[in-house]
Amino acid sequence: MKALIIVFLLLLGVMMIVSKETNNIEYNELTAEERRVIENKGTEMPYSGQYNNFYADGTYTCKKCGQELFDSDTKFSSGCGWPSFDDAIEGKVKEIPDADGIRTEIVCANCGAHLGHVFRGEGFTEKNTRHCVNSISMNFTPVSEEEATAYFAGGCFWGVEYLFQKKEGVISTEVGFMGGHVKNPGYYEVVRGDTGHIETTKVVYNPSKISFEELAMYFFEIHDPTQVNGQGPDIGQQYKSVVFYNNKEEKNITNKLIQILENKGYDIATELIKAEDFYKAENYHQDYYDKKGSLPYCHSYQKRF
Repeated sequence: MKALIIVFLLLLGVMMIVSKETNNIEYNELTAEERRVIENKGTEMPYSGQYNNFYADGTYTCKKCGQELFDSDTKFSSGCGWPSFDDAIEGKVKEIPDADGIRTEIVCANCGAHLGHVFRGEGFTEKNTRHCVNSISMNFTPVSEEEATAYFAGGCFWGVEYLFQKKEGVISTEVGFMGGHVKNPGYYEVVRGDTGHIETTKVVYNPSKISFEELAMYFFEIHDPTQVNGQGPDIGQQYKSVVFYNNKEEKNITNKLIQILENKGYDIATELIKAEDFYKAENYHQDYYDKKGSLPYCHSYQKRF
């Protein structure tokens, strides 16, 4: 009898180990902030999520289990500060009454991960439905893996980002800092000139829709590339005009464009610096003009090519 009990306990231990390994395979490891939202039904700050102002073609999946949730063609801009979808992939998102007794919560139908809430009757689209989802609850799988990144600095990064967001072929943008000597700088450190960083816009784009050369040309047309150490009323080395190039090809393309402009009589102040570490700025700087509902004060389009 004692021997049978020992065998039973050994088998039970093996089953627990197998179960644990299966769970590790089935569910992705989450950070503390991801657990706060996904498992504890929290909410990320509005306008802070990486998919809020993001419109690439592909599929949004559950960050916890990987199940497909939303197709990109159902995503729309609602101005609410969180990614919005007017439909979910059939059978993949479950609606349940929220604990507040008023709203309707949406969760992953496979693992129960908290996604956000669903609202109806707002009139944003013909489907009259808005799935309001936390970016942190999702991953994104593009239709094509083809994407590239460019870095441009042209004064206050609020205005540079705003105008690049309007350019066809641009997938997403972020504002941050590049070119300095301090790791993980904060905005006020940069403003004081303590770090040597320059306000920079990271532009992720689809090369099949727009080339680096077209982006660089646009960059020279949305700010004043002749102004030294500043842009408009913003004066200081952190506001100077720079193209941070990733490779020799980008450097050569930018030099060619500068030569064209100088041949037209422009005294170009734009510098070329090898791209290194990019540090994302605080969330309140991201999508600044969309949040504020106004237009850039020192950036506008002027055709130069």
